[in-house]
Amino acid sequence: MNTAAERSLTDQVRGAVLLPGDDGFDARCAGFQTAYRHKPSVLLRPAGPDDVVAAVDHAARHTLPVAVQATGHGLSAALDGGVLVDTGTLKGVTVDAPARTARVAAGTRFGDVVDAAARYGLAPLNGSSPGVGAVGYVLGGGLGLLGREFGYAADHVRAVELVTPDARARRVTAASDPELFWALRGAGANFGAVTALEIALVPVSRIYGGELVFDLDRTPGLLELYLRWTETLPEELTSSVSLVAYPDLPVFPAYLRGRYAGHVRVAYTGDCRTGERLAAPLRSAGPLLSDTLAEMPYTECGSIYDDPPVPHAYLGDNVLVRAVGPAQAATVTELAGPGAPVPCVVDVRHLGGALGRPPEVPNAVGHRDARYLLRVLTPLMGVTPDEARAAQRRVLDTVACHSVGGRCQNLVYGESVPGPADDFWEPADHRRLAELKARVDPANLFRCNRNIPPVRRT
Repeated sequence: MNTAAERSLTDQVRGAVLLPGDDGFDARCAGFQTAYRHKPSVLLRPAGPDDVVAAVDHAARHTLPVAVQATGHGLSAALDGGVLVDTGTLKGVTVDAPARTARVAAGTRFGDVVDAAARYGLAPLNGSSPGVGAVGYVLGGGLGLLGREFGYAADHVRAVELVTPDARARRVTAASDPELFWALRGAGANFGAVTALEIALVPVSRIYGGELVFDLDRTPGLLELYLRWTETLPEELTSSVSLVAYPDLPVFPAYLRGRYAGHVRVAYTGDCRTGERLAAPLRSAGPLLSDTLAEMPYTECGSIYDDPPVPHAYLGDNVLVRAVGPAQAATVTELAGPGAPVPCVVDVRHLGGALGRPPEVPNAVGHRDARYLLRVLTPLMGVTPDEARAAQRRVLDTVACHSVGGRCQNLVYGESVPGPADDFWEPADHRRLAELKARVDPANLFRCNRNIPPVRRT
């Protein structure tokens, strides 16, 4: 591919076309994940969907791979050559309050969707971080703050606007193309460049939420206690527990420095009095380093996890399980502790409820029989990716006997381990997706993702 051909794309679009060496090229290739970055031969900052059509047509005519990036949180396979579509230029939220829906452009961050919906007493099914791109999160399933009550965010998609690999701009719904609509909600990055979603909103304007923080030296059995606590919770309460060994550094709050802390995060849509009653068994478990549980407007939901807003390098993986036994909880707590040779943040998320039921309109999000998700995250500071992966595997193998055979896309960070990424989907669904991929994208132009290689039915 030569520069003259790549420059020709400039004449076909209203947005900016950047090549290596151009001002702003390196900055636009960078994302929130700093361990990896795309290295395209041409980068497009589209002014609208028509520009995305031109970019995909350019890639198809020259047999170039296409990558799509909004915020770069979910980078999983770095592009080397080819076309990078920077959908961060496509922003905006339009709320239809009577219909309880919102049209969300591809570059919109979830914090903006939360704020727009809140004006009408509504909320989207967002995750823990308001800075994450809404569309990419939903295409991967969307395991969110209110998941146990309302299910996956993908369950609430009403329409998908995208440019398919044949360079057609389409609006796909359950009525217009049931098979592609099924696939887009759970494996969408494989089937084109999504420019907007229409999503359903839920009638939530306030929650009882926040976190309880424990010193694990004084409450060593917190993980086991948390798991017992979740056994009787109502679906309106979604929660998780994180185990973090903090170095003694001034970047952290004084009460956390040098401590091994357990963070129990809660989001409950019921009344405050019931929330206090449900939280009581945890509050009595031991002395607290911090207690922020309180009623809050849903616009403050980002404070529950208080995810770091600064781009950094990290790897993460997870496993979906039916249970975590007491002995396993103790082993996980030890492996994540301050004595670990490679620091790991361990996170256990309570599933079930609506997350365990099929949606009204079926989609590709599977493994719904899991009751918990065990996630491991490692900052890549003085640690190689191989060392991080090995440390994470030791933790995840602890609960392998209870695995349902899959992982959650939303909580896998960094480049994929070599090999097929078929455990994100049920085996039968993966075969179905691969056959659809062969019809929609036989050249696998959209492969810089949790990729599903095209397979024709034999």
